[in-house]
Amino acid sequence: MELFPPSTTMMMVFLSVTLAVIPWYLLNKLWFKPKKFEQLLISQGLHGDPYNLSLFDNSKQNHMMKMQHEAKSKSIGLFKEPAPSIFSLVHQTVHKYGKNSFLWEGTTPKVVITDPEQIKQVFNIIEDFPKPKLSPLAKYLSNGLIQHEGDKWAKHRKIINPAFHIEKLKGMLPAFSHSCEEMISKWKELLSSDGTCEIDVWPFLQNLTRDVISRTAFGSSYDEGTKIFELLKRQGFLLMTTRYANNPLWWLLPTTTKRRMKEIDRDISVSLAGIIEKRVKSLKNGETANDDLLGILLQSNPAENQEHGNSKSIGMTTEEVIDECKLFYHAGQETTSVLLVWTMVLLGRYPEWQARAREEVLQVFGNRKPNFGGLNQLKIVTMILYEVLRLYPPAVYFNRVIRKDLKLGNLFLSKGTQVSLPILLIHQDHDIWGDDAKEFKPERFAEGIAKATKGRVCYFPFGWGPRTCIGQNFSLLEAKIVISLLLQNFSFELSPTYVHVPTTVLTLQPKHGATIILHKL
Repeated sequence: MELFPPSTTMMMVFLSVTLAVIPWYLLNKLWFKPKKFEQLLISQGLHGDPYNLSLFDNSKQNHMMKMQHEAKSKSIGLFKEPAPSIFSLVHQTVHKYGKNSFLWEGTTPKVVITDPEQIKQVFNIIEDFPKPKLSPLAKYLSNGLIQHEGDKWAKHRKIINPAFHIEKLKGMLPAFSHSCEEMISKWKELLSSDGTCEIDVWPFLQNLTRDVISRTAFGSSYDEGTKIFELLKRQGFLLMTTRYANNPLWWLLPTTTKRRMKEIDRDISVSLAGIIEKRVKSLKNGETANDDLLGILLQSNPAENQEHGNSKSIGMTTEEVIDECKLFYHAGQETTSVLLVWTMVLLGRYPEWQARAREEVLQVFGNRKPNFGGLNQLKIVTMILYEVLRLYPPAVYFNRVIRKDLKLGNLFLSKGTQVSLPILLIHQDHDIWGDDAKEFKPERFAEGIAKATKGRVCYFPFGWGPRTCIGQNFSLLEAKIVISLLLQNFSFELSPTYVHVPTTVLTLQPKHGATIILHKL
């Protein structure tokens, strides 16, 4: 006589097996696998904190925040050393264990890579070193080309490339100049009777680069573009001030912040979709495409010329175009604004280089508006911008994930391991750049980047290899025009009240702004 029917017996067997398997799965995931990773890394001469089960322990992060606060409280007045000190877990790990080190992100080991040959391999073999997946909230800010992989990345890059060709960038020079001249006019209104004024230039430079990207991305839809910028600014603020945004459990909870971010994202998407729809209709009606980033993007996107309802489009969908527009905003504005503010800070700190740059600008342009041909002749200004990007790169590190077991130089790394390229540390490495690595010396780039780096991959403020930032030329061209116009109109110095606290908020920014004393020329 059977005690239980067959179905019940099978269910009990299933539950027994499940109850036996789950603990083993968790034990393997939370302990055996990470410890195996750890032993593999240690056996190859790498050093780091031992793995433990404090998976959701915020003590390390709290310790880093305490160190940051202490450093900021001491960083008062004019700075003596131009190179910034950034306290992150990666930088602290290298400080503690040296270049051959690793750290932990939960159960995942992250190996610090500083060797130029290994860095070259990471950047070149992009299919083996994809970017880590974004957190669900971070996708609200940047989910375009910068995050795509494989065929999707190749397709989007091909479609977007025409918008950043040199010939197209030449056509954007008037927008660069117009936005900068408006800012200069505002500064002149603030001058006192003796032709001087003291201002925080950081918010002005942020508004300038937002204005530029609004004009160059949306042209005739400029006013709508500026409204979208304000929404994206709020979105970024919410993301950066959300304490537990990276906790894998937090984003599942119905919080006020998450609800607000969804609302803002919906408003941005609706606004962008409206702008795009108008452009698509005008193209279908035979009107000439606008020569702005959006117009060029739509013109080069084969999907827009196909019949509605074609399920196998070879181009980008409207939603993907929206994501790329968001990326235009963030990458186009953030990168250039931080480059400009640190350039002004360093030229204010080193007046001899400011004088040399002004002499060159006046020699090339006089008091005329900068033009494309002349910008290419600005050797000293270019050297200065390269050196600013070396000391103050917009991003302080790049992270990649290893897709399969592989050899990276002399290291064997397992699938799932992350690698971190600490840009700031590599840009200041004495073994690479010499004893003056932390000094502001633009002359190191007198013969170009290749000569300064001796052909090694040790300078990459815009990335390197196939995935070099598509907007690099856009950013440098805009920076050259702005710096040239500023040098034609003002001399400037750091205010005695300037507080030097570089801090990472998406990009490397001045925590307390950049107070500058302007002198009208």
